[in-house]
Amino acid sequence: MTRPVRPPKPHWTELAFQLLPFADAASVDLPLPRLLRLSLFQVSVGMATVLLNGTLNRVMVVELGTPTWLVALLIAVPLLAAPFRALVGHKSDTHRSVLGWKRVPYIWFGTIMQFGGLAIMPFALLLLAIPERFELGLVAATAAFLLTGTGIHVTQTAGLALVTDLAPRAKRPRAIALHYVTLLIGMMFSAFVIGGVLSDFSATKLVQVIQGCALLTVILNLIAIWKQEARNPANTKGKEPDAPTFSQLWHDFVKDGRNARLLTAIGIGAAGFAMQDALLEPYGGEILKLSVGATTGLTGAWALGSLTGFTLAGAALARGWDPLRLAGCGMVIGINAFLLVLFAGPFSAPLMLYAGSLGIGLGLGLFSVGTLMEAMNLARGESAGLALGAWGSVQATCAGLGIAVGGLLRDGVAALLGSGHPAASMAMRATGYGAVYILEIALLLAGLVAIGPLVTYQRRDADAENPQGQPFGLMEFPT
Repeated sequence: MTRPVRPPKPHWTELAFQLLPFADAASVDLPLPRLLRLSLFQVSVGMATVLLNGTLNRVMVVELGTPTWLVALLIAVPLLAAPFRALVGHKSDTHRSVLGWKRVPYIWFGTIMQFGGLAIMPFALLLLAIPERFELGLVAATAAFLLTGTGIHVTQTAGLALVTDLAPRAKRPRAIALHYVTLLIGMMFSAFVIGGVLSDFSATKLVQVIQGCALLTVILNLIAIWKQEARNPANTKGKEPDAPTFSQLWHDFVKDGRNARLLTAIGIGAAGFAMQDALLEPYGGEILKLSVGATTGLTGAWALGSLTGFTLAGAALARGWDPLRLAGCGMVIGINAFLLVLFAGPFSAPLMLYAGSLGIGLGLGLFSVGTLMEAMNLARGESAGLALGAWGSVQATCAGLGIAVGGLLRDGVAALLGSGHPAASMAMRATGYGAVYILEIALLLAGLVAIGPLVTYQRRDADAENPQGQPFGLMEFPT
């Protein structure tokens, strides 16, 4: 009698791929190893984001003594390029290259800008700490932040458009979401590694870390785009004479009231989540007396929360959740997370701060996936770059404005309380930070108001196909 043959146990790598959020984005034409290799450009973007929004703002405020408002403005400088993401996406849609590529030239030049900005950044920051060279350091730092940020936006917009070109239409939203999972993984590991290296801070280590990141950016992006985009002879031809202009396409895109309201909700939510980006680590260092390594761990906790949010979002969407309802739940979680951060100072509780940072990342992950899935529904045919660029430009621009306003508000409140005003005796040192966190809570509440009718409209569209469907509006969001 023969024994029944047992099926072979799956290899541990297969189990890891199965557990990876949105791993089902792979297809026959775009297998998972190739898709993950392409996503390496998101790792370089995440590494640069951790440097700009996490480690460097803590180093400049605490170790180099740079004013918080100036740090916030420097971090917001890269967002000057954010409104042009839609234009970059459109240009990559219609680019005519002598080599037959549309996306690769934009990814490559974005990589060069990232490398150049990071290469000069550490020396510019060290000049800021020398009073006699402050003006020169300010000019150099502004150029470094602008170059790095512009490179991030160009690389990311063209890279995500390339993903939409390579993935089958049914798999595109999940392939894009998988790339944002890779972004968060890159941010999380970069935060822990950079924080560990800089735990014993010195100017020499700062230069080594930033320039090492510059070199790694080029290596990762080269591996990511190697033999990904096929050369197309049609792309070597000149521009078609009857092709619509960017302004015409943009007008057609936003004249739909639902699209405009969706972009409004994305902008409000992005500003609400991002206003603390330049303040969370200084808050931990100044108020809770955490070390550089410990405060960089806050960014790691934020990235871990975002990754968890992406994982939960993937499972929820697989069960049929409405993407906009998912985004609304993310904003509700964000509100509660900001309350934890707000009370961490008065209670002198670092664990509350870490929990709040984790919750902010979790809420942002759910919000980003929900709005991203909805934005992907707007990508039609050759306009994928425009649609993704619009989502990215609104999100990044409003996030940058939020960062700048957060830094100015924090320093403005601190100056008011230290000016002899009668209300000054009633406040603590953390009041400037607390004012920002309260404003973020208000913005997320406003975001819920903006996104609510969109869910209702979508449910009404679904009801036209399914009479048994029930509407879902603002009043049904979890509170």
